[in-house]
Amino acid sequence: MKVRPYYSAGSMSAAFFDLVTAADRSLDGDIATYAGLAAPGARVLELGAGSARIAQALAEQGFSVTGVEIAPAMLAKARTRIAALPAEVAARIEMRQGDMTALRLDQTFDLAICPFFTLAHVPAGMAWTNTFAGVAAHLVPGGLAAFHLPRLDLMKRPAPADRARPVMDLALDGGRRLRLYIAERSFREAQGRFDQVVDYALHDPTGRVIERSPERLTFYMADPTPFAQAAGLTPDRPPIDIGGVGDIWVFRKP
Repeated sequence: MKVRPYYSAGSMSAAFFDLVTAADRSLDGDIATYAGLAAPGARVLELGAGSARIAQALAEQGFSVTGVEIAPAMLAKARTRIAALPAEVAARIEMRQGDMTALRLDQTFDLAICPFFTLAHVPAGMAWTNTFAGVAAHLVPGGLAAFHLPRLDLMKRPAPADRARPVMDLALDGGRRLRLYIAERSFREAQGRFDQVVDYALHDPTGRVIERSPERLTFYMADPTPFAQAAGLTPDRPPIDIGGVGDIWVFRKP
């Protein structure tokens, strides 16, 4: 079966993103952390805004959020979500399709966030350099930038010994189940590159697989501090642990 990229058009990772993230306890506390980095009513830039999970939560707390998302499938989910919100909340969210490595928004923000390993989706070279430079250019003096990155030791873990055992098993409507399996996993130390094929399998109430989508997830990891400093940002505090599998790195624009 053909392996497709994560969050691509027609992918099950995009279709079931909200369900999977809601069940992922390793994300607990991320929204509260971001909200605590800015004053009430602040302007927030979110890179890799996905389905607007975080944008909605921040807008409900009174923040104004501009979300940038490159994947059309995820942007469509975000716009559907926003359309269902109360008008006063929806008015505080703006979604744009765009590339975080080439930001040109002609506005500034009090806080920029790059959640749920978004930065790790691109190679830790010019893509990181350009992302940090773009973020710095869009921050007001004294503004903060927060990047959620996976831990290196997590990416070095081998694939599960029993690949027939799902790493996530979620109940759906009508007795269906969504099960996620790890089909492949590898880490290339020299490149800081983690590759994993997650096999999404949709089962009917009898347990028969009615849809399957193997999808490749690639992360790149490096120390973000030199990239931030090259863009004129300075470390603001020690990395903040989120769920024991990742950290939020916070930098300040002088």
